[in-house]
Amino acid sequence: MPISPNQGSTGGGTTVTITGVNLAGATAVNFGTKPATITANTPTAITVVSPSGAGEVSVTVTTAGGTSNPLPFFYVGAPFKAAVSATSGPTAGGNTVSITGIGLATTTEVAFGANSATPTIVSDGQIDVVVPAGTSAGSVGITVTTAGGSSNGLSYTYVDAPTVSSISPTEGPTSGGTAVTVTGTNLATTQSVTVNGSTAPFTVVNSSEVSIVTPPGSAGAADVVVTTTGGAATALGGYTYVAGPGI
Repeated sequence: MPISPNQGSTGGGTTVTITGVNLAGATAVNFGTKPATITANTPTAITVVSPSGAGEVSVTVTTAGGTSNPLPFFYVGAPFKAAVSATSGPTAGGNTVSITGIGLATTTEVAFGANSATPTIVSDGQIDVVVPAGTSAGSVGITVTTAGGSSNGLSYTYVDAPTVSSISPTEGPTSGGTAVTVTGTNLATTQSVTVNGSTAPFTVVNSSEVSIVTPPGSAGAADVVVTTTGGAATALGGYTYVAGPGI
């Protein structure tokens, strides 16, 4: 007489199906000493809604023919989320974050606002999940659903990808040290700026402007890459290093 699922929330309310033989006309299904609510009954299956409980209990079915052998059912407490490894990311999703807490081993779903993803269970204290795409930029709640119930309390912010529209000035000496203004959109969360692959010191002025100081480079056109929480934007050949004169 299999039981599925064999675990559920301590608060009850889990829909459980018990299969076997001679189950028609069941008069009671008990989870330990507590009766469950029978919602469907055939000769080979009974569907019930579990009562509240704790720990491991024995599930039995009673019909006119007697009481069945017991099957174990495990009550699981609601999960607790302590932290998320990254609190923001691109609106397109696709990045992996870790959620730590307690009671996460039975997690079946992680929702970021209205969009859900299936996690990878690392341990009872950690799950990893690939963030689904967001509906739009902005903050959403994170909901973790386990056999013990659902838990909220953490938030995640979707950030639109950046763009670069202009660079001024567009050229300077190979020795670097030139103050350059990068203009675009969604630049407020800038994490790094590189010029021809070399890291440039930067200051975020506002969401549409970042000031940088060019690093030394080789003569010629150089790509400027701005990386933010929302992704990266590249100005191909956006800055040109000019060799100094020689006499």
